[in-house]
Amino acid sequence: MVFRIFRRSANRQVIGRLSGEIVAAARDPVLFTEYGIEDSLDGRFEAVTLHAVLVLRWLNRMDPPAPEIAQDLTDAIFRSFEIALREMGVGDVSVPKQMKTIAGAFFGRARAYDRALRGGAPGLNAALARNVYGGRKNPDRLARYVETANEALAKVPLDAFTLGPVPFPAPAAVR
Repeated sequence: MVFRIFRRSANRQVIGRLSGEIVAAARDPVLFTEYGIEDSLDGRFEAVTLHAVLVLRWLNRMDPPAPEIAQDLTDAIFRSFEIALREMGVGDVSVPKQMKTIAGAFFGRARAYDRALRGGAPGLNAALARNVYGGRKNPDRLARYVETANEALAKVPLDAFTLGPVPFPAPAAVR
């Protein structure tokens, strides 16, 4: 138990930087202006989830301590979701129910994106069209961005995640 407390406090700075980089990448204005992700609470959730899933899937495939970092990062992301709900005025009684819904959406997307990235472009396009665009827009460019980001993350050592920067591509550079 004591070891876990020390490990978590030592990871706090790493997790803070890593989650900050994920949020910064997800908030790139190009994703909303050129890619057509809706600039709304739902759209921002989709963008953050997509970037977080890309990082988490690689951390979970690496040797220890990467999976522990992935768990700490997941916990931090969900803490930020909970804080956002509370800041929006969701009451204490409703927060657990809302968090359960958010968790289902997050982990469902994580499974869908992981399966799609292993299966190829058609599956990725379908998952992005369904989740990010609600079936209303063409996901081709976003799929190219996700594939480019996934390839970049696949090539980096743990230090890219723990020391930074995470090599997310610039959305404007992906056509």
